[in-house]
Amino acid sequence: MSKFNKAVNIIFGIATIILAVVMVVDTEFGYLTATVILSATLMLYGIRHLSFYISMGRSMVGGQQMLYVGIVMLDLGLFTLSIVDVPKFYVMLYLLLGNAFTGLIGIMRGLEARKINAPSWKIKVAEGIFFMIVSIGCGVFVRSMSILVYVYCAQLVYSAIMRIVSALRRTEIVYIQ
Repeated sequence: MSKFNKAVNIIFGIATIILAVVMVVDTEFGYLTATVILSATLMLYGIRHLSFYISMGRSMVGGQQMLYVGIVMLDLGLFTLSIVDVPKFYVMLYLLLGNAFTGLIGIMRGLEARKINAPSWKIKVAEGIFFMIVSIGCGVFVRSMSILVYVYCAQLVYSAIMRIVSALRRTEIVYIQ
């Protein structure tokens, strides 16, 4: 990662933490912001996959999977944007299912890393268990808008801290520029 990319990641991480604090202070603004960010993230993820498919994925093995993932994510993003005015229950279900899926994938990756004796398997499993616990917490408080905002803000802060840590970590790979 170049110095410019490291600086951008650090600035983006700090801005994300500030946004999370603002969202916690004003929960009504936080709900709207969380929904818009979730929608924009899904749409950008879908557009990225679709543009990759158009540029290179068509001629690759498994490239059609990029097309399908792009279409599904773009549709999910547009659907999320369209339900901003409906009850908050549906957005909480999105958060619940997203955390459950992330936790399940984290646990599976950790167990796979354990099979190959990777030293980081415990962290991956712990992360997966944490996301599963957050998902269960979302299920218990599924009707509370403030819990939705707090959980989403906690995830934003976690993501920002991981982004800053990865930007500050020394890489052992030699880059040729």
